[in-house]
Amino acid sequence: MVNERLRRTMLRAGLDIQQLADMAQVSVKSVGRWLQGTSVPYPKTRYRVAAILEEDESYLWPEAVDQASLVGAELVASYPRRNDVPRHQWTETLRTASRNIDLLAFAGLFLTEEHPDWIPTLIAKAEAGARVRLLLGDPQGKQLVSRDAEHQIGGGVAGRVTAVLSYYTERMPLSVHIRLHDTPLYNSIYRFDDEMLVNVHVYGILAAYTPTLHLRRVDGAWFNTYLESFERVWASARPLERGAPA
Repeated sequence: MVNERLRRTMLRAGLDIQQLADMAQVSVKSVGRWLQGTSVPYPKTRYRVAAILEEDESYLWPEAVDQASLVGAELVASYPRRNDVPRHQWTETLRTASRNIDLLAFAGLFLTEEHPDWIPTLIAKAEAGARVRLLLGDPQGKQLVSRDAEHQIGGGVAGRVTAVLSYYTERMPLSVHIRLHDTPLYNSIYRFDDEMLVNVHVYGILAAYTPTLHLRRVDGAWFNTYLESFERVWASARPLERGAPA
């Protein structure tokens, strides 16, 4: 069975069979067998190839890795409150992304107000070819009203969404995709390629004061759960028409 993950990762890295063989110090026939799925590299070679391709070996050859040893491996760090995440973490993680940048929140206003580099860096990433998708709360929906009542802040949630939309719609290039969702928000998700920050929501407590997880995709057991959640919300959300009232 063809190893499609390896093939696509090589394409993404711009390497053909000969180039990867030379860099990994193996024969072209060996790389061919890996692609055909008829053989798997020895552990030392798997590690070398994964480093060359900047991908986890458990992703390229999941059957060759002891899955039991990966339990918890994706959890890089956890913080009791979002405010405890190191301030530089948000923009530095954004800077490392080159392919996919996804944001799911009701507002996420702290990023635009507290991090001056957030929007310029996001614009630069979009202009460099990264896919940027922003999912924000729908001011016309029911969920913002529900969240506002939960926190008893008199319309403050909708106001924060309106404020953050003005930041994004006025400055983001059209290549940045923005949709508005009306779903119960159990977590805010901030995805940067294979890194992710997940702000876990707790009833009655503002997001700034609830736990946050820093994930890095290894086998996908954690990462893919939140990614699937993002995709489901994205599919149900309505596109924001630039220049039109939200």
